[in-house]
Amino acid sequence: MNKLTALFFVIMFLIGTDTFIISPLIPTLQHLFHIQTEYAGWMVGAYALGYAIFALIAGPLSDGWDRKKVLLFGMACFSVSTILCGSAFSFWSMFLFRVMAGFGAAFTTPQVWASIPTLFPAQKIPKVFGIVMAGLASAQAFGMPIGGLLAATHWSYPFYTIGAFSLLTTVAIFFTMPAMRPNQEQKTTMPIFKRYVLLLSSRMARRSFLAHLLFQCGFMAAFAFIGKWMTDRFELSVDHVGFVMFFLGLGNMVGSIGGAHLIKLLGRFTTLVIGFVVSIVCFLILPHLSSVSAFEGVYFFVFTNMGISFPLIMELLTSLNPTIRGTITSMANSAMYAATTLGSWIAGLLYATFNGFTAVGIFAALCITGSLIAFFSSGILPVQENTKKELVGS
Repeated sequence: MNKLTALFFVIMFLIGTDTFIISPLIPTLQHLFHIQTEYAGWMVGAYALGYAIFALIAGPLSDGWDRKKVLLFGMACFSVSTILCGSAFSFWSMFLFRVMAGFGAAFTTPQVWASIPTLFPAQKIPKVFGIVMAGLASAQAFGMPIGGLLAATHWSYPFYTIGAFSLLTTVAIFFTMPAMRPNQEQKTTMPIFKRYVLLLSSRMARRSFLAHLLFQCGFMAAFAFIGKWMTDRFELSVDHVGFVMFFLGLGNMVGSIGGAHLIKLLGRFTTLVIGFVVSIVCFLILPHLSSVSAFEGVYFFVFTNMGISFPLIMELLTSLNPTIRGTITSMANSAMYAATTLGSWIAGLLYATFNGFTAVGIFAALCITGSLIAFFSSGILPVQENTKKELVGS
């Protein structure tokens, strides 16, 4: 079982690293491919676009298949596509290869989360979930800085490295992971899109997913252009940006590890509200900071809040209807990557139009504010149990 835990950790680390590896590379790739700033964000959004489109189908559809085979297919596609990114010769070739990588990730990630309850005894499931979640957090703390250091030699090296390790991980999946064919009673006869209709027929679910979308859109819009802003404002090199990203990733890890204790102490409602308010204030003051150290300190709190808020939001969403959690998870992931696509595109337009990060920070603050209002109006925080009954009975 320890081998499987380590395997799932590595999978999420690689996918998490690849998700935002382009962020610190935007200045380099923008110059290399001769593209304007307002289009640069699409190199971040392309991966998210591929994930967002196919996750809606991949998650529910794979419930009736052997999860090992689906995981092998997804990881192999992800590996090859990431290697191809290192060979991109134009903006559009990079865009295409990033969409393909997102496609592979869309088939991979849901299998990891869905396999844990099947492969591990009930008493170990929470611990394994925590370890696998730490794989994503550590990707920001260690994966992106490592990518930045590799990119200091050549921009393609991060893609080749991630792709090569992903291929090795695909081989490890083949030899380590057991087959997981669904039993007949585990198969659901409900058509895929009817599950989404069932879910979104609830006003509480609609507003909760809107809140999730706005939260991710604001955070990802600011995140996509961190590297460019630091390069323009502080004239940092790619490897120096990587070191800053390492520090920010530590904030995410702190939030992921300590979030459960904070939620237990303050409660879900208070934790969510305080975290969102802190993020709003941080996004408004970030563009006006005059030093790298001040930027790091403020953004550390933003990343810490992300580490606390994201698992909390996912817990709230999956509580909407226990009978279709796979569908909920797929929709939540799809919404997250759709928000990444939208946020990075809008951030590029704002950055280019207003010549800096100020408009991006205001946009991020407005998104987080809208998210908080949507959570308030949904009613999911005080009356979660009512939601379950409403959806199951509809």
